[in-house]
Amino acid sequence: MTERIAQLKQYQWDRNHHAFRKEVPAGIENTYRKESLSDFQRTALRLKTALDLEMPVIFPNEIIAFTRTLPGLPLIFTDAEWEEIKDAHYIHEMGNISNLTPDYGKMIGEGLLAQKEKLTGSPYHQAMAQSIDALLALTARYEKAAREMGMNDLADTLSHVPANGARSFREALQSLRILHYTLWCEGDYHNTLGRFDQYMFPYLAKDLAEGRETEESAFELLEAFFLSCNRDSDLYPGMQQGDNGQSMVLGGITPDGKDGYNILSAMCLKASAELRLIDPKINLRVNKNTPLEIYELGTQLTKLGLGFPQYENDDVAVPALMQLGYEEADARNYTMAACWEFIIPGRGMEIPNIGALPFANTVDGIIRQKLMDCPDMAAFREEIKKDIFKRVAEEVAAKKNLYFIPSPYLSLFFDGCLENEKDISLGNKYNNWGLHGTGVAAAADMMAAVEEMVFTGKIEKEALLKALEDNFHGHDELRDLLVHQSPKMGNDDDRADQHAVWLLNTFADAVAPLKNERGGIVRAGTGSAMYYIFHANEMGATADGREAGVPLPANYAPSLNIRLNGPVSLIKSFTKPDLGRVINGGPLTIEFSESVFTQEESITKVAQLVQLFIQRGGHELQLNTVNRERLLDAQAHPENYRNLIVRVWGWSGYFIELDKCYQDHIIRRAELLV
Repeated sequence: MTERIAQLKQYQWDRNHHAFRKEVPAGIENTYRKESLSDFQRTALRLKTALDLEMPVIFPNEIIAFTRTLPGLPLIFTDAEWEEIKDAHYIHEMGNISNLTPDYGKMIGEGLLAQKEKLTGSPYHQAMAQSIDALLALTARYEKAAREMGMNDLADTLSHVPANGARSFREALQSLRILHYTLWCEGDYHNTLGRFDQYMFPYLAKDLAEGRETEESAFELLEAFFLSCNRDSDLYPGMQQGDNGQSMVLGGITPDGKDGYNILSAMCLKASAELRLIDPKINLRVNKNTPLEIYELGTQLTKLGLGFPQYENDDVAVPALMQLGYEEADARNYTMAACWEFIIPGRGMEIPNIGALPFANTVDGIIRQKLMDCPDMAAFREEIKKDIFKRVAEEVAAKKNLYFIPSPYLSLFFDGCLENEKDISLGNKYNNWGLHGTGVAAAADMMAAVEEMVFTGKIEKEALLKALEDNFHGHDELRDLLVHQSPKMGNDDDRADQHAVWLLNTFADAVAPLKNERGGIVRAGTGSAMYYIFHANEMGATADGREAGVPLPANYAPSLNIRLNGPVSLIKSFTKPDLGRVINGGPLTIEFSESVFTQEESITKVAQLVQLFIQRGGHELQLNTVNRERLLDAQAHPENYRNLIVRVWGWSGYFIELDKCYQDHIIRRAELLV
């Protein structure tokens, strides 16, 4: 890390730039909440208002500029208008567009003025033009401020981008920072950085070949960009601080079938390790031919406890997406949403987190309501299958008359929107929905308990139901059978794993015939998002021996009340299902004690585990390195642990900034170390 980068990092870490933040002017919403304006016109006018109010802030020794000074603006609707819209429509999350990957490469390469030349005088194009003009006006103010400070290199960069196509690595990075920054100002959130090393690599390669940059100077530029991603991230909305969607994808097969891993991919891994910040989150696309040394580079990050990289397996993802109807070039070009869901940059208006199937709650409900009437395991399974199909159909049917707040600026980044004067909120080439599947391991463990304990006569049905009702109070012997002698998923035990295979196949079968109201398909997944907290709170004690109040595992992971045989058995269990059928995504999540990395050969051994998962047909993998004692001390003394980073579900954040329920879950997961 150069001295310049170290100074910039410290300046941000000390939050010196927060002093420039200001309150939103009272009554400012009256400038764009006008009945005479359409919703897309209001969005464009609000963006102009926000950018006009922004004050240029340039750090000492700034390399990549643009810093938020206005935390946010009110909704474009009045409360009464918004209530009327909600009464008539299904509103996803906050109503803004999220979890998309814009086509940054095209915009960086062509520039905003080239897009403006394509616009006509129609109202929608006027909204697009207004957005472009407001952004370029703010850029001009930044250029002027840089000149006045004698920072001519920065000023020269801002004089060219993002108005025009980038000509160098520095210009491309600065353009991306401004383009991405403005998406948040429009109200669009969880906008990922996509295949960063693919659309940025040509600029780096050209600079290196022409001697404009060395690898060292280019690396300093890259770290400066990474720092910019952390500058305003506390202002970005999410379920928790850190859940901001600033992820990037590295490596992977290219649309024309070549290996996309390049020198910039490695530089990004190195920059992330050196800076040790929560953004950007790193996804690493791999396949059966990926060399071990690339896994070792990823494991170096894992060792630091950052919670990334998250690995995606092209050998599973690409053919699975094609099977669902994605064109081959698009499937090869997949990127990740904010957490783990597979999406297509610049061509997909997909909602990969529109709902969830609660596997554990489903099986628990059938046990409580139908077990007494089931003579055997086949009948029990049939009841679960019927309930899964019913829940999935109801979940999709409930999402009708979907409405998103229009985003004229964001629409510039998606195929066909400019040409067809169509807002991205109305759809694009791919309009698919995704359902998470939560608690599958817990559900499989419950089914195994019923098969191995109840239908063999070791536990009477009435006794099990009574124990569940009593939360196992006074039923210690029965609970011991369920916890310690019943098969558990994660230990390479087919008696449990077979049920996970069946559950995931049933989920895939349930979504297969469904279409959403936009003509898209519905994808099944293995992720949990925040549902692992919500769904657990809806259940009492369960047949796997779990007591009421004990959380479910996050994502695709073993239950929190089992004894694991080791990481190899864990990987074998969780790669038995056909994971291509549940390609909405959701990583196998494994917690490692930091003591694992005390041995010299530990990096290679952990890298080989990742390689094993990929070779066995795993779809996504995410590894965490934790220290339970440190986490407990951080809860008690947060002032000493401001920089403690943890993986929460599909993202990493600072431990002390999380709500206690998420802190407690991470501590509980730390007890399940391998």
